[in-house]
Amino acid sequence: VEAAGLAETLSGDGPFTVFAPTDAAFAELPAGTLDTLLQPANQDQLAAILTYHVVPAEVMAADVEAGEVPTVNSAPFTVAVDGDGVEITDGQGNQANVVETDIEASNGVVHVIDSVLLPAA
Repeated sequence: VEAAGLAETLSGDGPFTVFAPTDAAFAELPAGTLDTLLQPANQDQLAAILTYHVVPAEVMAADVEAGEVPTVNSAPFTVAVDGDGVEITDGQGNQANVVETDIEASNGVVHVIDSVLLPAA
């Protein structure tokens, strides 16, 4: 968040819902991807990916509905609800599952996902 210059934005009043990938999700990115994104020359690309994980509203797990969801990035992702599970399909067709929900923050809520979401190329 700091490398992308988003610390001030995401510490704002919100409310926000953040779909936060696990460390294991970041580890599954192709070798060198994270190091490349953290380089100052790629700050805009990193910011685009990180803001794609943020919804400009507080959405608790019980309120999640299937459909297209707008993000702070302005590119939507798609949510599917199946029983107790929630699956997100990103702009490149990759899927992530919500693995932990409703972690309250001062300006919204965090849901943990098992994959990094990527906006359409």
